[in-house]
Amino acid sequence: MTPETPLSPLLQQFFTARLMQQRQASPHTIKSYRDTFRHLLRFAEEHLHREPSDLDLGQIGAPFIATFLEELESQRGLSVRRRNLRLAAIRSFFRYAAFELPTHAGQIQRVLAIPAKRHTRKQISFLNREEVDALLAAPDCNTWSGRRDHAFILTAVQTGLRLSEMTGLRREDVICDTGAHVRVIGKGRKERCTPLAKPTRAVLKNWLQEPQRSAEDIVFPSAKGNRLSVDGVQYLLNKHRVAASESCPSLREKRVTVHLLRHTAAMDLLEADVKRTLIALWLGHESIETTQIYLEATLAMKEQALAQTSPPAGKRGRYRPSDPLLAFLDSL
Repeated sequence: MTPETPLSPLLQQFFTARLMQQRQASPHTIKSYRDTFRHLLRFAEEHLHREPSDLDLGQIGAPFIATFLEELESQRGLSVRRRNLRLAAIRSFFRYAAFELPTHAGQIQRVLAIPAKRHTRKQISFLNREEVDALLAAPDCNTWSGRRDHAFILTAVQTGLRLSEMTGLRREDVICDTGAHVRVIGKGRKERCTPLAKPTRAVLKNWLQEPQRSAEDIVFPSAKGNRLSVDGVQYLLNKHRVAASESCPSLREKRVTVHLLRHTAAMDLLEADVKRTLIALWLGHESIETTQIYLEATLAMKEQALAQTSPPAGKRGRYRPSDPLLAFLDSL
């Protein structure tokens, strides 16, 4: 029989010792894991009728976690992708528990055996040149916030930086002299430098000459001088999308996010025949295979490929298998 083991101290050690000290996980990762266990503990409190601090690790087994994941999808409308992210966080904790508690090996292995769900991967969305130009023209550059928003959008769509990289960008990270570039510490704490095009360099150089509002040297601060929040960024993008849709109606059907601008930057590079290896380096991808999604996204490139081929002269008529068993299989 598996001995009782309080969950609380083990979970706290996982966050402090494992994630923060040993792995030095990013704030984004810690926040994501934190939210997962918040939901799991509240679910346990509701269904097991015990305070989260009084839970035993043995109560959080594979059947319980499977039920929790099922409720996330069916009751809370969580997508399969986000469901899999929650499962990844739980697996990470149980892998840590495997080293700390070998006596619970059976329970831990059953949790680790819970499979991620397969799901349909949609083609990525991105903006075309007309949409980008309309979005860049939307901010009122006669105001401080308009100049900030214009510089923000232009930098995002040219560099392909992630949301956290954009909002965390500091003045010391922007080099506008010879070899103009921005320097960021990206996902996985990897440092990378992204070159700036001449228009982006000029806009950023002028923007950095504006009176500084942020005590932390944030490049794109809020009106109060703080780092822009996720909601703040989405608000400004939505506002300018609505304004830009007056001259570019196709924007009405799109949800403009920093991630969409990142996809747009990648597609610009791909359509300029930049190699996938360089695009992966540009975006800070861990693997070149991640960049494969952009090859699947543009119909124009596929049409160009089709134009370079010679279609075979097919014969009319439908193939009919001679064997009854093959016919049966074909009918399924």
